[in-house]
Amino acid sequence: MQRTLSILKPDITRRNLTGAVNQKIEASGLRILAQKRLQLTLDQAQKFYAVHQERAFFNDLCNFMISGPVVVQVLEGDSAIDHYRTVMGATNPANADEGTIRREFAESIEANSVHGSDSLENAVTEISFFFSEIEIVD
Repeated sequence: MQRTLSILKPDITRRNLTGAVNQKIEASGLRILAQKRLQLTLDQAQKFYAVHQERAFFNDLCNFMISGPVVVQVLEGDSAIDHYRTVMGATNPANADEGTIRREFAESIEANSVHGSDSLENAVTEISFFFSEIEIVD
């Protein structure tokens, strides 16, 4: 079993689609072990996405992530990181496979609905950014 971080971005919470996305996640075989809704500060968004700080899209990404509430989650399942990335679909929703979260719900490449960890190392770091061990319930 593996864990990964999921973030349902402001475009999802703004349109009240949290339940629909959670349904797709759970239907795919992943379990939601922890979940909370919060409003990121600019400082938190910049720290979380620090790996992208040299990229042209960094400021737009951080501003988007503070534009409304997000739902952060810990997901668990077999090969959860790769599995969830498949369930999410390609970053650009126009290139995402049918039935994926981004194909069904994303508004654009910028407002692409969800974030998921891209490696085991990043999953550990990202999960601990938002959750303490006591908040993650098997």
